[in-house]
Amino acid sequence: MVKTLYLMRHGQTLFNKLQKIQGICDSPLTAKGIADTKKVGKYFQREHIKFDHAYSSTQERACDTLELVTKQPYQRLKGLKEWNFGLFEGEDQFINPKYDVKIGSVGDAFVPYGGDSADAVQKRMVEVLTDLMNRKDNQQILAVGHGASIYLFLKNWIPLDEIVKHVEMKNCSVLKFTFSDNKFHYNETINVVD
Repeated sequence: MVKTLYLMRHGQTLFNKLQKIQGICDSPLTAKGIADTKKVGKYFQREHIKFDHAYSSTQERACDTLELVTKQPYQRLKGLKEWNFGLFEGEDQFINPKYDVKIGSVGDAFVPYGGDSADAVQKRMVEVLTDLMNRKDNQQILAVGHGASIYLFLKNWIPLDEIVKHVEMKNCSVLKFTFSDNKFHYNETINVVD
């Protein structure tokens, strides 16, 4: 049986607006983040998209996003948290390690500074989302998480050049996947806000 995952990035936060590195550190949703998140909720209502269950990262910006999108109960999961950027947390984005185009990430660059490796984050995301989709009563679910960890999850299922050419993942983007035989199949990115 084919199941469906709607994987949403949280709304714009203060650190997004200020271009600060935001992984395990948190900042509140901006007025734009709140308004955009409500637009996504209205989109789901308009399209008659309902969820068996909803899940969020334990971080406040993701929980707040989910609560603005739907009023249904949800479960917070540490496995959906953002990448830990170690000592880079809260710093200006321009000091981020150099992106390696060959591997499509910064790899282990944050590890010497107390952060996670890209592979560890990707493995965690694949495991938690696979577990959720394998639950008997989960046919169509919503999960709210974070840009970098969602990107690494997506990179596990489609080639990097496809992501670069076809996937624009802004705040409040929703990636739709189908799931069968323990594999995720990327369908589309839903962007209802500017």
